[in-house]
Amino acid sequence: MTAVDGAGSASDTASPGTAAPDTAPSGEATSGAPLAERLTGFVRALRGHGIRIGPGETVDAAAVVEVLGLADRERIREGLAAALLRADRQRAVFDAAFELYFPLGVGELTGAWEAPAADRDELRARIAAALAAGDVAALNRLAGEAVELLGRYGTSSQSDGWSAHQTLDRLRPQTLLAGILAAQRAGGGGGGGSGSGFGPGNGAGGGFGAGACGTGGAGAGPGSGGPGSGGFTDRLDADEIRRRIEDFRERVRTEARRRVAERRGAALIAQRGIARSADQVDFLIANREQLVELRRTVQPLARKLATRLAARRRRAARGKIDIRRTLRRSLSTGGVPLRPAYRRHRPARPEIVLLCDVSGSVAGFANFTMLLVQAMRDQFSKVRVFAFVNKVDEVTHLVTTGEADPAELGRRIAEEATISGWHGSSDYGTALGEFAERHLDAVGPRTSVIVLGDARTNGFDPNVAALRRVAARARRVHWLNPESPELWSTGDSAAHVYAEVVEMHACRNARRLGELVTRLLPV
Repeated sequence: MTAVDGAGSASDTASPGTAAPDTAPSGEATSGAPLAERLTGFVRALRGHGIRIGPGETVDAAAVVEVLGLADRERIREGLAAALLRADRQRAVFDAAFELYFPLGVGELTGAWEAPAADRDELRARIAAALAAGDVAALNRLAGEAVELLGRYGTSSQSDGWSAHQTLDRLRPQTLLAGILAAQRAGGGGGGGSGSGFGPGNGAGGGFGAGACGTGGAGAGPGSGGPGSGGFTDRLDADEIRRRIEDFRERVRTEARRRVAERRGAALIAQRGIARSADQVDFLIANREQLVELRRTVQPLARKLATRLAARRRRAARGKIDIRRTLRRSLSTGGVPLRPAYRRHRPARPEIVLLCDVSGSVAGFANFTMLLVQAMRDQFSKVRVFAFVNKVDEVTHLVTTGEADPAELGRRIAEEATISGWHGSSDYGTALGEFAERHLDAVGPRTSVIVLGDARTNGFDPNVAALRRVAARARRVHWLNPESPELWSTGDSAAHVYAEVVEMHACRNARRLGELVTRLLPV
């Protein structure tokens, strides 16, 4: 693989007898594109993933590259991140796109530093040794070898490529943990410690250039406890090796994306091959890790939305112009109304009622929204929360206990609330009817009702009349649906039927939820 070194050349670190990797010209991308084109393409890719970058930030990024130069790739990475990003959660997308537009190298194993591994077992042995030593440069090279040896697929120029999933499935680096720890203990503690170069910031594709083989570091590095060391040290060793293995897995993914991007274009791979940030992942397909990431966004998002609602409330309190008082003030300026007077009104803070479907795949969406609204409770005079599958029960006391984990909140609701009857499928008609009969006193002229659910009735009667009763009593009723509007008229969905009675809004991810909360909630 042709490498791009931090000092302009990697020849000083190459093994004897091997060809030194080529160096990319300072004014061109490693793929041959001009630097300006590469930078603007990088910005477009970030915008495509929902990161808001304006012309000013783009100019700042160009100035960063001009000031820092191209000698140190990691300095460029951190400089561009400082110029373009506004939130920590955007960093994963940024790093993945950076590896495509500012790759560590170009090509396939040209100028290799040592002969490629002959088979999988030899490659696994090399990876185990590099993981134990914490050799960043070696792991970068081995990631390229792994993709070359195990990741290629297809038989024609139109269909072939490299697959990170196929590489990792055949390589199985996670199974190296026990062997590495056993070898470290048997060797009496000769392993990489905290000086291995795997500290924060050395993510996928990190360690630009040769990187040092950090051996013999102090602290809790592998093997530092020696034979017979306590369980605490063993756990630290195991955690460090697990982290290095996961880091190597990410290097393999980065290498596979880089190679495919060289063949099919970085813009296409940036659009299709980079996972979206947690706030843009659809609630209905979010996995456990993404839900955990969403949990960390609840409080920051609540603070941001509360600030926006407070600003709206201040603007709304100004009221209409008082003509009489304005004309009276104008007497001091010769009849010119320079200082308008307003009829101020001080509306009471609204009440919020959440009616949440907590069944199946929509449970994550409902639980996250419940926690978000609860975090904003100071903006409302009263917040009441009702959950249902096919029976309705008030769960306000569960939401207000300070629970911050959507999954744990869902478990408590399922165990402590009566939300289902003789079957476990969602039945909107029965649930709406029960709410209208038993809990309609929770809705008043100052109440905004927000219904959360996909409106799929499983073939039961949608009971639109019950929803009309709620809408007639409330100030407003909004329905947030986590499904795409294209699916509202398919299968057992009654979304279009309910949309004739109340406003229905598509709310597929956390970013869209924040926009709707800011726009729809009353002040």
